[in-house]
Amino acid sequence: MPKTKSLIPLSGEKIPYKMLSQDAYSTWLGIEILACEIGRVKVGMTIRKEMLNSMNKAHGGISYSLADTAFGFTANTHGKYAVSIETSVNHIEALEEGDYITAEATLDLQKTKVGFNIVEVKRGEDLVALFKGVVYRTTKDWEEDN
Repeated sequence: MPKTKSLIPLSGEKIPYKMLSQDAYSTWLGIEILACEIGRVKVGMTIRKEMLNSMNKAHGGISYSLADTAFGFTANTHGKYAVSIETSVNHIEALEEGDYITAEATLDLQKTKVGFNIVEVKRGEDLVALFKGVVYRTTKDWEEDN
């Protein structure tokens, strides 16, 4: 008789780790999870040479990507698959090779089907970018792999 797969919901704090393990782009960026709880994820990474633009500064997509990762991980900690439907970023300071930056959701507001997040990107204590995102929460649960 074939073994059936049992469906066990994945706890919210474990979801970002599962997401990162399946995310080739965030892995290439070198993103690491620094803190994780339901409704709050903090991630960090170091700016590398191949992330620089023609002005020898970090490409704007790098800080955007870090913030987007923190946003996605945070939105999914509520246990349902959540997908981005709108995002924006304000770049405040230029970043250089070797800078270590972090991104943390500072606002996590969940409604029935949508969620709203503000993510601060910092170099040390200095705010370098501000990201806003809206997600749509599906009915699909994150589940344990058996």
